[in-house]
Amino acid sequence: MLATLPLLRKTAFPPLTRSRIETLQINLGYRCNQQCLHCHVNAGPKRTEEMDSETIDAILRFVDANPDVRMLDLTGGAPELNPHFRRLVTAARARGLRVIDRCNLTILSEPGYETLAEFLAEHGVEVVASLPCYLEDNVNAQRGKGVFEASINGLKQLNALGYGQPGNALTLNLVFNPQGAVLPPPQAPLEAAYKTHLNEHFGIVFNQLFTLANMPIQRFGSTLLSKGSFNRYMDLLQSAHRDDNLPGVMCRTQISIDWQGNLYDCDFNQMLEMHTEDADGRRLNIRQITAQQLEGGRIQVAGHCYGCTAGQGSSCGGALS
Repeated sequence: MLATLPLLRKTAFPPLTRSRIETLQINLGYRCNQQCLHCHVNAGPKRTEEMDSETIDAILRFVDANPDVRMLDLTGGAPELNPHFRRLVTAARARGLRVIDRCNLTILSEPGYETLAEFLAEHGVEVVASLPCYLEDNVNAQRGKGVFEASINGLKQLNALGYGQPGNALTLNLVFNPQGAVLPPPQAPLEAAYKTHLNEHFGIVFNQLFTLANMPIQRFGSTLLSKGSFNRYMDLLQSAHRDDNLPGVMCRTQISIDWQGNLYDCDFNQMLEMHTEDADGRRLNIRQITAQQLEGGRIQVAGHCYGCTAGQGSSCGGALS
């Protein structure tokens, strides 16, 4: 796979400092039942990296010692494939934390995961589900044959449990990624189109649509390089940069944790191995740090950060403006 970090390091980006840590985004492992073209994690069925029980315990100790942390954002790979997923969710909810599961939907149909949707509903887990388009051919082209049908079945399971239904507290949000090296369209009208199409054709409802830009790293970045379009995409991101998106970027109030407990400013930096470091350049781990020590620290930036500030902005919670 072609590396993009040397090129991204050459690109300037405004300096950022960390505010108060309110969210832990936890990558429970890189194993996934899918292998998508746009995946910035390079996840897939053959990946073996997986967070162990000891690291889960270290995260819970960190939460107990840092009351400003109010949310766990669980990602992967498919985070649900981690054998400690349910224990972590149960422990976090018992502590009154919000928990987000970044679900690819098809995991709900995998053998052995037939009760997963019921578990999520029982514990009030917010589901952020990836559905890069509402048209079958586009989804299958980006994510693999049969993924759209399995995704629709997953959404129907969640709707049947109350997710996304008016007046129900179970939150179901969807995620859109562009098909290629372009910026996401405006979020509000695309959300309206999603809601109309999915309801009319499948009877599916959901709360919000989040539009996310494709990051020029890992599998997608390597594809750009191989096609000779990497520089063109970077020019697009940089030319569309807006300073007014900077206050809302996710790295200011959250920290990313990899499967070994190492800390990063965001999930994208994690995939580039841009570790969060102390003043002496030593890599930080969840076992060794407090949220107060992280506050005010320098955030590592590079060219891919323009993916979060271009146009309407892009974050784990969708558009910034």
